[in-house]
Amino acid sequence: MRLETGGQINRDKRITFKFNGTEYQGCEGDTLASALLANRVKLVARSFKYHRPRGIMSDGSQEPNGLVELHQGDQITPNVRLTQQEVHSGIDARPQNYWGSLDWDLLELNDLLSPFLGAGFYYKTFMWPKAFWEKLYEPVIRRAAGLGKLSMQRNSDSYEKAFAFCDVLVIGSGPAGIMAALTAAKAGAEVILCEEDFRFGGRLNSETHQIGGKPGADWAADKIVELSAMENVRLMRRTTVTGAYDGGTYGALERVAHHVTDPQGAPLECFWRIVAKGCVYAAGAMERPIAFRNNDRPGVMMASAVRGYVNRFGVAPGKRVAIFGNNDDAFRTARDLDAAGVRIAAYVDTREEAEIDGDFPIYKGAQITNVKGRKAVEAVTITGRGDVMADCVAVSGGWNPTVHLTCHMNGRPQWDENIVGFVPRHGMIPGMEVAGAAKGHFSTKACLQSGIGSAKDVLKSLGISARAALTGSGRRDVQDHTVLGS
Repeated sequence: MRLETGGQINRDKRITFKFNGTEYQGCEGDTLASALLANRVKLVARSFKYHRPRGIMSDGSQEPNGLVELHQGDQITPNVRLTQQEVHSGIDARPQNYWGSLDWDLLELNDLLSPFLGAGFYYKTFMWPKAFWEKLYEPVIRRAAGLGKLSMQRNSDSYEKAFAFCDVLVIGSGPAGIMAALTAAKAGAEVILCEEDFRFGGRLNSETHQIGGKPGADWAADKIVELSAMENVRLMRRTTVTGAYDGGTYGALERVAHHVTDPQGAPLECFWRIVAKGCVYAAGAMERPIAFRNNDRPGVMMASAVRGYVNRFGVAPGKRVAIFGNNDDAFRTARDLDAAGVRIAAYVDTREEAEIDGDFPIYKGAQITNVKGRKAVEAVTITGRGDVMADCVAVSGGWNPTVHLTCHMNGRPQWDENIVGFVPRHGMIPGMEVAGAAKGHFSTKACLQSGIGSAKDVLKSLGISARAALTGSGRRDVQDHTVLGS
């Protein structure tokens, strides 16, 4: 399923790894998820309670299905997301939450009995005879519960903790985050830019837009080079900001050596306490799914993830892709797949008035109501059309701003009817300004402008002049852009 061209991977450097006991090959720059999709691996996990088949659904840290176990002995690390783990030589990933084998999970019987296994059913069902609870019922239930397992030994990996201080902390390195970091850095502020991915650029790495007359991913790479040359800037990739606390303190976890075979004494992870005078939160947004029967089958994916695998990793998640959406963003997936030579089995849009045109079957005012197939998508059922053969379904229900971190000090987001989603209220975290898609701005121009504006607001609160922050190419980038989304 690897495309002949495209992507930000090194096709000349092949890497051998294992998943579920079988050897596969990926490329430098792959995640485990993209490498498995390139090798046509659809089934990667089982659901928690009913043990239904599960496949890759997203291409980022929001992945709910692709959780695996890495390493051996006392170094076992459970619940590692396939979408975040970089491929490296010798990696051995093992699926979780099955009894027997991943293909033939004996606990899949729970799915057949699901009408009788309601929430909390065991508290009433297994109370008699009383002596059986501790000796039989509880051990069996506990064995089936939970995701992943620990070695129960003292972990011999090394971990580190560290402190960092700055004037402005920027969370997220998409267009808003990059412009915020540049604005603050050029004004002379001490800046830390945190990105949870191993590549800076955010969604720009997964899209085909242009900024300043060049591909968005290239633009982001150039700006990161510019930032890395500044002595007042610290770039932290593979670093997830996990918490916001009093006094401008933020917790952040850096994955130091998860991406290398031999860490050579380096710690596996480092937990940072970052004290910042101000913060720009530019963590982007997450695409919403759409509910329909069997929408959890392997092969049902977010539309943004499907085009992300095509554009960033050069991988087609399917040979016949059905696309189902209620917004213009879904059509961008169709456009990118069509340009990459991936066959589109059906484009389904719930809107009668949608302006769509393409050399593939289009169904307006329709819905996908069911998916056929057990361990992989085989067909989809479309209202008014019946069954259409497909091996992948790309779903787009719109976008939700990533508000999580803004709620860490008991703040509540507010509803924005224009985007049909929640956005952070101003001042939820003292000293924090929200920018870009996290604030509900879903176009490149709006994200760029929002990043600049938020950084200037933070600088103003710190008494730092931002007059010289944005000049020359930076200003032209805001004016010369391609729209990110409607």
